[in-house]
Amino acid sequence: MSNSSSIAEFLLLAFTDTRELQLLHFWLFLGIYLAALLANGLIITAIACDHHLHTPMYFFLLNLSLLDLGSISTTVPKAMANLLWDTRAISYTRCAAQVFFFFFLISAEYFLLTVMSYDRYIAICQPLHYGTLLGSRACVHMAAAAWGTGFLYAVLHTANTFSIPLCQGNALDQFFCEVPQILKLSCSDSYLREAGVLVVGTCLFFVCFVFIVLSYVQIFRAVLRIPSEQGRQKAFSMCLPHLAVVSMLISTATFAYFKPPSISSPSLDIVVAVLYSVVPSSVNPLIYSMRNQELKNALKKLKKLFRWFFELQGVKISPGL
Repeated sequence: MSNSSSIAEFLLLAFTDTRELQLLHFWLFLGIYLAALLANGLIITAIACDHHLHTPMYFFLLNLSLLDLGSISTTVPKAMANLLWDTRAISYTRCAAQVFFFFFLISAEYFLLTVMSYDRYIAICQPLHYGTLLGSRACVHMAAAAWGTGFLYAVLHTANTFSIPLCQGNALDQFFCEVPQILKLSCSDSYLREAGVLVVGTCLFFVCFVFIVLSYVQIFRAVLRIPSEQGRQKAFSMCLPHLAVVSMLISTATFAYFKPPSISSPSLDIVVAVLYSVVPSSVNPLIYSMRNQELKNALKKLKKLFRWFFELQGVKISPGL
């Protein structure tokens, strides 16, 4: 294959050659995917329907759930289809679309998490200015900036990646079209331009990371000065989950894209890819709702609404549900 234009499709990595294990992986991915759809869908619906949650923090959480739904829907359904039908193929066009949407949604999520750290900083360190600094217009502008920056970054990455000549076949050692795996197929030295884009992106992400760290340093200093233990616990319960999500996303994605070739292996690459591409979308709803009483109350109201609707249709609901 002299260049990428001659490639009609890529071959993704097969989890296993055993049919029984393929079906087991399919059901595992299906369970994770359905859980992510249900949990994020409930959060989106609860925030949209409950006017008490029409605040900056929940507005950003709604955007985060939308991004989570998009990112997990970009990679997991194709992996499930390949496992179910015992195939590895993905078309060149679909691979390019997968790279674009994955970079778009993951980058936008990271930028949104940066905005959310600013929201928590203002709420805890400057509560008297919260309504002024985070009005509805400012929130919309910040969310739009996160989505827009992710979009531009994805366009840049996709255009660079798929303009590189590929001379090393068409087999990717990953269950989705991941940029480092595509670069392994490139001709000698032809990947340097995309590597430069990755470095520029890394610098941008590092600036965001420093901003998040500095925000939380100020947040924790302010929290430790809160006289009541209950107030400190509430502040920590709002901030620590966010910090955990950011840490997992940054550490696993950085390792996936910049790990030394000497420690690379298909099994390790798959585990790391699952950690940064699948797990956050599944655990974010649990992390953000587990100790959030306002969101729990909204979900209870939503549950009562669903129960009333089904009973109105004559469907009997078990008292335990």
